[in-house]
Amino acid sequence: MQKVFISGHRGMVGSALVRRATALNLETLAATRSELDLTSQAEVFDFLKRNQPDTVIIAAAKVGGIHANSTYPADFIYENLAIAANLIEGSRQAGIPRVLFLGSSCIYPKMAPQPMPESCLLTSPLEPTNEAYAIAKIAGLKMCQHYRAQHGLLYHSAMPTNLYGPGDNYHAENSHVIPALIRRFHEAKIADAPSVTIWGTGTPCREFLHTDDLAAACFHLLSLTNPPDWVNVGTGSDLTILDLAKLVAKTVDYSGKILTDPSKPDGTPKKLLDISLIESTGWHPQIPFESGLAGAYQDFLGSLESGNARL
Repeated sequence: MQKVFISGHRGMVGSALVRRATALNLETLAATRSELDLTSQAEVFDFLKRNQPDTVIIAAAKVGGIHANSTYPADFIYENLAIAANLIEGSRQAGIPRVLFLGSSCIYPKMAPQPMPESCLLTSPLEPTNEAYAIAKIAGLKMCQHYRAQHGLLYHSAMPTNLYGPGDNYHAENSHVIPALIRRFHEAKIADAPSVTIWGTGTPCREFLHTDDLAAACFHLLSLTNPPDWVNVGTGSDLTILDLAKLVAKTVDYSGKILTDPSKPDGTPKKLLDISLIESTGWHPQIPFESGLAGAYQDFLGSLESGNARL
């Protein structure tokens, strides 16, 4: 692997992949949204044929939290299906030998066994609030699996758990839980608010992986001559949303009360990945959660100061 095309290079995951590729002295190829519309088949096919990367990493996606997924399901399924189909088939037509598709732990059933093994895929219904996004990601995974079987191409997938890290999206309604909590506790501290209310009961358990750990896992998988068709990437441990909120409050140095709102949806009760398969290949997560969270908060403060925060 000499030249790698990282789609979505400006996003949180894509930025981590670029950092890792640079550290490995690889040539990176990237294109902004104005330079390349990934939902346009013609543009993607032409771009890949002209640039001929050795490897394509599909990190671009339309992403969001419960509110965004519930409000815009048509947007989520269309854009993510188009991105996956265009980049996978475009890579095949351009003769690109290796593709790594990034999915999400939400591909697994709502009531999947815990921790969730790769084998539980498609065994029972999905979580309704993000079904559209999950179906698009399952389709991308299955495209890679079937292209590998039919065409003999080394196209495979990685399914990360919930991610956090530098460059996250801190939008008040459309962000994921960690950036949402970082922003809310920070604003509550600045306003000297007596309390912060979190959605739901606070009892669901979630697992979180730093994007730099994911990037390391991706390039580890790309170094394997016979990687799994798809493999979970996580930490193997989780915590409740209420405990997460307490940890974020501590990180931000907010000392007010934390209240719950049981009238709001909780989502899936537990989402923990079984990471025994990727660990058997020699990869293990390296970044402790508390230090990773502290770094994410410092990145948020820096982005606020520079005016570059994704709010």
